[in-house]
Amino acid sequence: MSLYSKTCADCSKLITNYYSTSFSLGIKMFASELRSPIYSIYGFVRFADEIVDTFHDKDKRGLLEEFNQDTFKALERGISTNPVLHTFQEVVHQYNIEYAHIEAFLKSMEMDLVDIEYDEATLKEYIYGSAEVIGLMCLKVFCNGNESQYKELEPYAISLGSAFQKINFLRDMKSDFEERGRVYFPGVDLSNFTQEDKLRIEDDIQKEFDHALIGIQRLPRGAKLGVYTAYRYYISLFYKIKEAQASNILSKRIRINNGKKMYLLTASAVKNKFGLL
Repeated sequence: MSLYSKTCADCSKLITNYYSTSFSLGIKMFASELRSPIYSIYGFVRFADEIVDTFHDKDKRGLLEEFNQDTFKALERGISTNPVLHTFQEVVHQYNIEYAHIEAFLKSMEMDLVDIEYDEATLKEYIYGSAEVIGLMCLKVFCNGNESQYKELEPYAISLGSAFQKINFLRDMKSDFEERGRVYFPGVDLSNFTQEDKLRIEDDIQKEFDHALIGIQRLPRGAKLGVYTAYRYYISLFYKIKEAQASNILSKRIRINNGKKMYLLTASAVKNKFGLL
């Protein structure tokens, strides 16, 4: 089984490296023993998200339902012939990840399959399942059985996941609306997205980032640099979005180039080395 499990874990690592430069860089900043389980969590959530976001000419609902059923079969059996699900179930069992978090994530993926006019309650539910619980799964790995530490850091992980997701919403607003018909922010009319709308959303994100940074500084040493690197990437993206006019958000996807990503990684590593995190 060790060879099979290692091969499955390598599949999730490959998925992460192919799909996300920024998360791949962040994961490399974790202590070595944390990298494989985080790759495994990312591989799981990436493939579920891929079903609802890109399989436009396929039966998305059927595929997601099958993925859902296969996930819980893997968890029940302790094995799967799907390499992504096999390595994910190993991490769930090893780190005691809550099944409720997995269910909430898959529920949010289902929400992406229907036309929803989001209000505050449904947006909160969606962000919890699509982002916050992913942070909580990772936090289970970081704390490695230390439940009191997990409970202390839980609210900060929730804030960070929410801030990340709202920045994704702003960054992807054009493609979400034009390609998928999604508008996540309640009360926002994309035919008349104003600077006031943008400022209100940004103020909310800034508060979540401020809160999350407190928790990042309290993370276990092996996890701190990796999470801080992801934080620096997202807050740099946030600042670029803040500088843009509301009309520009709807006309192009704002990005951080690879050179800037490497600078952020290096700056974070230096700051960590000198005990400034």
